[in-house]
Amino acid sequence: MLVKKNSGELIPYNPKALKRSLTKSGAKKEEVEEVFELVSKDIYNEIPTRELYRIAFSHLKNYRNSYAARYSLKRALRDLGPEGYYFEKWIGKLMQAAGYQSLHSEIVQGNAVTHEIDVVASKGDQLLFCECKFRNDEDAKISVTTPMYFLSRMKDVENHTYHFFGRDMKPTKGFLVTNAYLTTDSIDFANYYGIGLISWDYPETNSIKYLVDNAALYPITCLTTLTPEQEKVLLSKECILVKDLQQNNKFLDSLNLSKEQRNEVLEEANELLEIENFTCEIA
Repeated sequence: MLVKKNSGELIPYNPKALKRSLTKSGAKKEEVEEVFELVSKDIYNEIPTRELYRIAFSHLKNYRNSYAARYSLKRALRDLGPEGYYFEKWIGKLMQAAGYQSLHSEIVQGNAVTHEIDVVASKGDQLLFCECKFRNDEDAKISVTTPMYFLSRMKDVENHTYHFFGRDMKPTKGFLVTNAYLTTDSIDFANYYGIGLISWDYPETNSIKYLVDNAALYPITCLTTLTPEQEKVLLSKECILVKDLQQNNKFLDSLNLSKEQRNEVLEEANELLEIENFTCEIA
């Protein structure tokens, strides 16, 4: 049995991978087994991965909206586009959850030219400059040219002192952050030259999907009870995380929801954030 990726590439169907992804939804063991059996009945040779996702998403949503919301994380991050402005905002929130102060879209002067830093973050004696690379394609990979380019930018600013968060500091590390995948060459190059990496699945215990699930940093676009238009309204009002909505449900006032719709959104948000231990560490 084969499945067809968005790129058109055919790869072997992996039932274990499907079951792992269903487990990540937060569904109970018996629910995962039931959904897995239902999905398996609808799979056919060369089924597109998007269709496989749609089927699994639909079955999970029949159990709980929050299951479907967790399962849709990768899609939800793409919905922070199309340009990636809100993805950068979300990365700032990720840094804050790890105990950093953060700023977005800062202009700094290097030796040769000025640079726009997507996210500046600081904690203790650390000053991080983050380059955010947003991709709309679910199978996109960041090639080695991207960390090469970023290294040249860091070389241009590394010996300068900058005033951020009430202190004068030199940048201590650059981080390349992306919702996409990384090629092996890009990982090897970045690791050799000391560039920090955070991608969809790398490093294993510091990846986006790991950090989100462990610190409940779900973007507002995860919620299945909101329309894309409603999500855009909330994002424009700086409601980036589901946590933001939970902490201030007045954000919903701008959506003109009925009482029933409002309660449904808040119920999904509360279920999504039902995680016992929140931890987020950027290494």
